[in-house]
Amino acid sequence: MSQIDSNDLREVGKTRPVLENITNKWSILILTVLCTEPVRFNELRRRLDGITHKALSDALKRLERNGLVHRKVLATSPVSVEYSLTALAQTLRDPFDALYEWALKHGEEMRRAQLSYDTRQLEEHG
Repeated sequence: MSQIDSNDLREVGKTRPVLENITNKWSILILTVLCTEPVRFNELRRRLDGITHKALSDALKRLERNGLVHRKVLATSPVSVEYSLTALAQTLRDPFDALYEWALKHGEEMRRAQLSYDTRQLEEHG
């Protein structure tokens, strides 16, 4: 992995709108699921436990607007919609795979850190 030069951080303002669009609460999870295969709306909703119909719909529209998700209406009865990654979003596959692997590897460590922090806060603030 390449190192970020502190001089490069002068450009951080340019990255903020991009990062906000791909790393918000649901976008990264949606894009990670779509990295493996195109998925219909209801299947995507089932795989993203806890997401509401509206939140998924809004997130998919935002991702489509940003050129990251392709929406395909399928001529089925009833009509269904399938979502897939665009070529632009495919370039996120390696970073998302790395984040996914990191989360699997370090999730328990983070959970322990949270528990430790919460315990200290309770002890300090009663």
